[in-house]
Amino acid sequence: MDFVITGGSLAEVEADLIVVFASDDEIADLRVRASHPDLANLIDTVRKGPGFKGTPFQNDWLYPAPGKTSRVLLVGSGKSEELDLRRFRQLVAAAVRQARGKGAKRVCIVLPDFAGSDEATVLETLADGAVTGLFEPDLYKGTREQNSIEQVIVWRPDGADGATQALERGQYVGEAVNFGRWLAEEPANIMTPPRAAEEIQKMAREHDIECEVLDEVALRAAGMNSLVSVAEGSQWPPRVVVLRIRRGGSAKTLGLVGKGVTFDTGGISIKPAADMHYMKYDMCGAAAVVSAMLGLAKLATACNVIAVAGLVENMPGSKATRPGDVVRAANGKTIEIINTDAEGRLVLADALDLARKRGAERLVDVATLTGSIAIALGAGAAGIMGVPQDWVDSVVASAGLSGERVWQMPLYPEYKDQLKSNIADMMNVGGRPAGALTAATFLREFVDDTPWAHIDIAGTAWQEKDSAWQTRGSTGIMIRSLIRLAESVSVQ
Repeated sequence: MDFVITGGSLAEVEADLIVVFASDDEIADLRVRASHPDLANLIDTVRKGPGFKGTPFQNDWLYPAPGKTSRVLLVGSGKSEELDLRRFRQLVAAAVRQARGKGAKRVCIVLPDFAGSDEATVLETLADGAVTGLFEPDLYKGTREQNSIEQVIVWRPDGADGATQALERGQYVGEAVNFGRWLAEEPANIMTPPRAAEEIQKMAREHDIECEVLDEVALRAAGMNSLVSVAEGSQWPPRVVVLRIRRGGSAKTLGLVGKGVTFDTGGISIKPAADMHYMKYDMCGAAAVVSAMLGLAKLATACNVIAVAGLVENMPGSKATRPGDVVRAANGKTIEIINTDAEGRLVLADALDLARKRGAERLVDVATLTGSIAIALGAGAAGIMGVPQDWVDSVVASAGLSGERVWQMPLYPEYKDQLKSNIADMMNVGGRPAGALTAATFLREFVDDTPWAHIDIAGTAWQEKDSAWQTRGSTGIMIRSLIRLAESVSVQ
């Protein structure tokens, strides 16, 4: 998809359709009124009628419309004061999906003017939304979506001045998000741990990212028994992929760590059958960190970042780890495994330790870790925990600038008491109360004094129903935030 900028008279734009966003306050876009008064009058007529109210994602097709582009898609954006980057990205995605459904190839989007964000960020968000909005998970349908938008024309009164770079940036970020979504959407019989490692390695080669793949022999030699224990019941051996970008001078090295369980049956502590098919998405944390590296490479960001993706499949085979087994992690701590469905923290424990040993000076891990966080926050936000507070604040700020929601949860000392074991240094679960918080408390034992933030995306990593802006499936959550975080760390 190509992005172009145009200015001047909106009436002279040639496209298959024009997209105009309209709030619910019945005030027409003043820039549209100044550039294309006939179109503004038509929109006013529609707004005064009983149908279109400007509620979020409501749409109305106007045709024939005045000017060289005769078809206009009016998209409701809701209350003006509630329009933020997250909502705007979703609105753009919804608009391009509607446009594609009508067979449009060239779509003109009128850049809205809303408070709270500079125009470069709005342009970036627009391009991101257009790219991610067109992603479809129909990988194995006999008849896939054939229509594709070839060009997005962004109309702003000032034309192309200073806007091209912002659109290019948004396109690169959107492409990175779609790569992560693709990794997660592939079915588990195809995207096995070895195959995932191969695909990540291929991506790294194509974008000049340092890549190392640790196989089962190397993992056992490194003492990463916590991670390996999760894969014992599977026919597919575990893999750990280490990606590195070194071009940040003296900037501190950021470590990104992701849980990559390509399918999670729960192991011996097997899950209920209902909705188990969603467990192919249990690798979304790993998909997020490697996709963030892709985005940073595309953006040629000057940063020092290492990403560690722990890739395993959790199956109840004859060699599977049993409840009550004890394993020794790579940092020497012993873990009594009470529940084999609390496997993600076993993967992250050794992956976090490895990131530290490879030089990470600040850490963020991303994982679909607990159902508990989904109960607490639903699909509205990911949970974040960590230490020290200033590092957590930095991660939260990067998420906010990326239009992604995170909400901090506490890490009180008392949670560690729930993990006490009679025969090992700790148990891998602390019971049902505060499940997301005891999971984070467990992970804290593997970061030593390194600044660390843990992001639990179990409630936000996939959409269970279709929405206006995407088909149900992987959301690519946190990829944008990790890119923004790496950029901010590189200048500190």
